[in-house]
Amino acid sequence: MFIITSLKSLLLIPIYSLSITKSLLQTSLSILHNLFTNHNHNFFSTTTLVDHLLSFYFSYHGLKPCTINLHDQDHTSIHIWIPNHPTTTSRPAIVLLHGYGGNAKWQLYRQIGPLSRDFDLYVPDLVFFGNSHSKSLHRTVSFQARSVMEAVRRVGVERVAAVFGVSYGGYVAYRMAEMYGEDVVEKVVVVSSGIGCTEEQRVEELRKFGGIDRVVEILVPENPKDLRMLMDLAFCRPPLAPTFVLRDFINVMGTAYRNERRQILHELLTVDSGHPCPVLEQETLILWGDKDKVFPMFLAYQLARHLGKKSRVEILKDAGHAANLEAADGVNRLVKSFVLDSFV
Repeated sequence: MFIITSLKSLLLIPIYSLSITKSLLQTSLSILHNLFTNHNHNFFSTTTLVDHLLSFYFSYHGLKPCTINLHDQDHTSIHIWIPNHPTTTSRPAIVLLHGYGGNAKWQLYRQIGPLSRDFDLYVPDLVFFGNSHSKSLHRTVSFQARSVMEAVRRVGVERVAAVFGVSYGGYVAYRMAEMYGEDVVEKVVVVSSGIGCTEEQRVEELRKFGGIDRVVEILVPENPKDLRMLMDLAFCRPPLAPTFVLRDFINVMGTAYRNERRQILHELLTVDSGHPCPVLEQETLILWGDKDKVFPMFLAYQLARHLGKKSRVEILKDAGHAANLEAADGVNRLVKSFVLDSFV
């Protein structure tokens, strides 16, 4: 998995100022507390350690976590990373949306450093992932899109230069663009997201993986075997991870809201899949790994044909479904160029 990569990159971060030192000390104390008092009574949790290091990494790049209570009847609460000092008039705002597995930190950390140099980043946990939750019975992509947009507005952002979504997050990004239009969401970036596949294609893809129930087992894993299968599907070059690390990840990151995540998948693969795919008015960048084992590459071109001249496809070489991690440099370069091209 990307645990080893996370440790390598994070342990090389220099400490330049007193504020960074203070943040490191606070994070270290939090790490120690969680490592020795975590709910599973393990003496040491690799997942907890990496999760806290990722929090420090986000903080190092000028982001801070906050919780936005939407005050709706469902008591929806969105955990989101926002800029310490947003510059809404001088820098574009980008919303980054994760897919299945872990939380926003684990899936989007390779975008944070490079993109934070040019953009104000807003990085939420989707509802029922990470620290975002709700009493709502809604499991639709539209519910996710509304919740994210409301949270972003509550922190003072009325218009975003782009919304960037990976896999399931791509569905949410696409729906946000449809619901709020070009005046609110200027551009769209979808990464490895099977938007617009036909009913026949959906059935074939599900059959390939053993049916909808088996897909749910893999995407919401309860054991190391299924988590390893998920890694094999997500990565072109799956990183090696011992079984105890995989089990620890499931115990720490995969137990909360498990039923809700299953319901989201069933909704996406049955009810939501029957909705017509709208043609967006926004410019759309479609990024895909050439070795994606989840969504075949032809779906990228199929979506581009559906969207017409305002879309373009970029294929990342030697990258799988998690193209934003395996080909992060290429993804970040393309996103930066795409968003800044017309920003004034």
